[in-house]
Amino acid sequence: MGAHAAVPVRRRRQATTSAHGWGLPLTLGVVYGLYASTVERHGGPLSWGQFWLGLISAVVLAGAVYGLRRTGRALPREPRAAAWGALAGLAVGFLFSLSGASVLSAAVLGLVVAAAVFCVAFYLFYTHEDAAGRPAPS
Repeated sequence: MGAHAAVPVRRRRQATTSAHGWGLPLTLGVVYGLYASTVERHGGPLSWGQFWLGLISAVVLAGAVYGLRRTGRALPREPRAAAWGALAGLAVGFLFSLSGASVLSAAVLGLVVAAAVFCVAFYLFYTHEDAAGRPAPS
């Protein structure tokens, strides 16, 4: 009865920027933004409109990838695979529409890419998780 319980020590979590946090989304966003502004240029000189198009598309894609990676584990595997498919389909369809292609062909290409990414993501989530959604033991 003379013993007492030790008080647990609380440690502050330090904010870190790592490849798992912002590294991959920023890299994808920068490459996507540069590619979007290059496609919109059609070989001509760079204008402020193309610069802002590239910057905004880079920020939107980087934010979407970061948000999906941070909150994706909260979703079951089907909606998570659908979210990755929708993100990839929208990104590819938007880039294809910048090339001057018709809206119908950009939408069809976006849907094809979205369906392919959904299938691949669902397969990966299904084979690498148990029934409760936890990583499967190796």
